[in-house]
Amino acid sequence: MTRRYRVFIVIALLIMTSIVLKVWAAPDPQANLFEAFLQDNRQDLETLANQVLGEGARPPTWTFNTDLNTVNFTADLWFDNEQLADAIFGGGQRPPAWFGATSAVPEILNRNVRHDMELAADTIFGADTRPEGWRGSDNIYRCDRTLQNLVRLLDVIYDQRLDTQQSVANYCVAATLAAVNDLTPILFASSESQAALPTLSLALRGDVERLADEVLGLGNRPPGWIGNAQENSPTLIGDASNDIEILADLEFGSGTRPAQWSTFSGTTAAIYYRNMRYNLELLTDSALGQGVRPRGWQGVNPLEKCTVAEQALVAAVESNFGFVQDETIIDSLDYCSLTLFSANNIAENPPVPEVVEGETGDPDARFIAEARYAFTYLDVAALQYMGIMPGGTQFRAWYRNFNESNMMFVSGQDFAVFIDQRFTSLPREVFDGLPTLEGIRPLTFCDAFWCNGPGPTPTPTGGGPLLALINAATPPATVSAQQVAQAGAKAQVSWNYIRVTYLLDRPETGTVQVALEICAEPAQIACEPVLRVFDNSIGQEKAAISQYNGLNVYEFTYGYITNVVVEGTTRVSSDIWISDPTIR
Repeated sequence: MTRRYRVFIVIALLIMTSIVLKVWAAPDPQANLFEAFLQDNRQDLETLANQVLGEGARPPTWTFNTDLNTVNFTADLWFDNEQLADAIFGGGQRPPAWFGATSAVPEILNRNVRHDMELAADTIFGADTRPEGWRGSDNIYRCDRTLQNLVRLLDVIYDQRLDTQQSVANYCVAATLAAVNDLTPILFASSESQAALPTLSLALRGDVERLADEVLGLGNRPPGWIGNAQENSPTLIGDASNDIEILADLEFGSGTRPAQWSTFSGTTAAIYYRNMRYNLELLTDSALGQGVRPRGWQGVNPLEKCTVAEQALVAAVESNFGFVQDETIIDSLDYCSLTLFSANNIAENPPVPEVVEGETGDPDARFIAEARYAFTYLDVAALQYMGIMPGGTQFRAWYRNFNESNMMFVSGQDFAVFIDQRFTSLPREVFDGLPTLEGIRPLTFCDAFWCNGPGPTPTPTGGGPLLALINAATPPATVSAQQVAQAGAKAQVSWNYIRVTYLLDRPETGTVQVALEICAEPAQIACEPVLRVFDNSIGQEKAAISQYNGLNVYEFTYGYITNVVVEGTTRVSSDIWISDPTIR
């Protein structure tokens, strides 16, 4: 327990030093869903503890932490789950599928807790049985670590969501098939990969024949054998698949296949080739012995011996994080498990792009620039807004978008985002010299104090951050926020400092009732109630229609509103963003 407690301290410190307060404080839907996930994890952990230890009985070191506002909530949840696992499995003993603490990223650590808690619950209640009141979660959290990392990368890097239905039989198998087949066309999308497919397909055909010679004798072939080796044949891979299945019937028995066998032919040539090559490697291991191959074998990529999910994850971290396979283990019988361990680790703990300091004479110094109140986004399409990068914030520019777009990918202290070059100090000629995003999908994140999202862009498409700032600073108002700030010694802030709690949507009128707080930071902490809203469109104060938890409730139309003055005790804003239900 002493060793585990030291690990707990390290994780707690890591979480505290990565600015996670935003996760608890931000009121956006993403944060609320994550908070619900945390609460469900804690409640189910306590339910399981009651069953294992007795109602209300807990070890002396149990944290009892149920306060989402504490920075060590996630670490305490993990620590209590490990204490309970000691009681269930024995001190230091865990099932082989146990995740444990593989990352200090709160979302990943809580994901791991849910997975491990379900393993423990399977032991206590049975695989398909849970007690009354068990909250549970989506089936994906019961799948293996590789699949969960694949699904996460598909979401955060490629903006693709898993659509496997929760009710499907053998959910993890179906989800794996869906995830790898979503990712494979992306990874094979480059012109180099497409150009290599014909050569790879011919090599596959050749290796099928080599295995047949070893198993059946030189030149001997059973009935139904096709043997198509025409380079430009549209059925080249399909015919190879037919012959592989004939050999598999002879090796495993008619219609019998190993559990790992890929039964899906694929919707693209890349998927088809990947599945058939894997099946051939699996078949050859069984027929000749693990790692034994006929003379002249052309399947020289050791990764193709690994499962299709393992191949997809390794390819994804190679493409996005610069992961390099260890050449010293290529001939190891444990190559796949060792490589997968490293790939999962980098998927959960990706390297942060280093910011070049730009000393005199450094050729990269010209890519160092400063923001001029640029809007920031997690995507190049500028759909996932993360807040305004303060003027003077230093960054390093890495890539630019295609054609006439002004968007570029930059990184700095606690952020890696897309911004518009026009609202920075980066010269246009330097921007034009940046490499494009072709074949690149950089990992974006925003953990700086000014990050606040993701959310909708507060200006119409084609507007721009400078225009928004001008409109916000000088609204056509009867009463301005600047006047209120000067008269009452109040700090003037912008719309993203306002915490909006949505209470009642009225679609028929295009309005919503909301409770408002105005905060000290965009992270929406240290907030105070909004006491007064002046509506400049009608030239009078907006009446509070009710109260909610001590906060005034107002009714607003949806959208970005600049003709108001929103006032608290010490702060005031001249704009506010009210989201419609479709984008919360």
